[in-house]
Amino acid sequence: MADLFGAFIKASKLVRKRRPLSAALALQKALSPAPAKRSRAKTASPSKAASASGRKGTARKNLPRPAPGTFLSDEYRCRHGTIEYRLYTPRGSDRRRLPLVVMLHGCSQTATDFAAGTEMNRLADELGVLVLYPQQSPKANLGRCWNWHDPVNQERGKGEPAIIAGLTRHAIALGRANASRVYIAGISAGGAAAAIIGAAYPDLYVAVGVHSGVARGNVRSLSGAIAAMRGRNGSGPTGKLPRQLPTIVFHGDNDRVVHPSNAGGFLTNLERSTAGPLISRAHAGVSPGGRHYSRRIHRSHAGEILLEDWTIHGGGHSWSGGSAAGSHTDPAGPSASREMLRFFLSRRRFL
Repeated sequence: MADLFGAFIKASKLVRKRRPLSAALALQKALSPAPAKRSRAKTASPSKAASASGRKGTARKNLPRPAPGTFLSDEYRCRHGTIEYRLYTPRGSDRRRLPLVVMLHGCSQTATDFAAGTEMNRLADELGVLVLYPQQSPKANLGRCWNWHDPVNQERGKGEPAIIAGLTRHAIALGRANASRVYIAGISAGGAAAAIIGAAYPDLYVAVGVHSGVARGNVRSLSGAIAAMRGRNGSGPTGKLPRQLPTIVFHGDNDRVVHPSNAGGFLTNLERSTAGPLISRAHAGVSPGGRHYSRRIHRSHAGEILLEDWTIHGGGHSWSGGSAAGSHTDPAGPSASREMLRFFLSRRRFL
């Protein structure tokens, strides 16, 4: 992901010169993960031996619940499109109605790579959660980026949000998940998409996690996305905003792909959606790996935590506390995966 800017700019120039094939090849070269990374991610899958074979087709009723410890590969189809995914069912009792966490990978990544890098499956065994990994198709985006910058993918009932929401409901039914405890998170393009999808479906998701991403705002084009990633997003949404879902944000202050100033957009959106002043408190710490971090907690006047914002000092465009078995990770940082799960599992919707 570190070469996204150069790739986009080069591809844009080639398109203007009417060389679309060269533009596609430039993006593919820049955004394809390194072979060594793919190899490590592939071997690091904690449940590969137990992976079920893919069952391609539309969502179907009465499918058998995946066995504990399996990492299912499958394809979901709906009227909005088709998407591949992986679903991890944790070890333990198969009678529990478990929480579900939806994880959206970043550009150049795959579901398997993202699972290995975040180590969410290991934590799922420890804490008892289902983990769903939708996988972007290179047919939808050559670099496997979620197309969060396109207006068709920013509304309820349309495009990628509708596909992910439909897949989430399918995973709830398939895994017999607890529908009152469903969460969505992602990194980079996946983080921006998670923020958009959570806002579009507040009746489905309870909380959102964004790592190295852009807050939901006024981006409506690829050029707007690049400007936002560079910290030149201009004015955000104006006027009163709807209630924001509880959100936890991670961002490295040395991020050269998505400018760290984007983390402030989540607080701006929250301030425009609340009826009263926020109560904020800052904490500082050092991870076991030696990374210093700042953590700011923003509460409502009633005491509810609405936003938790982590700044990883010296961190780049990588998943904090992740495993080197996956791509774009920073093993030295505090564990974003564990902290997101802590944040998520303390919340539920009362149906």
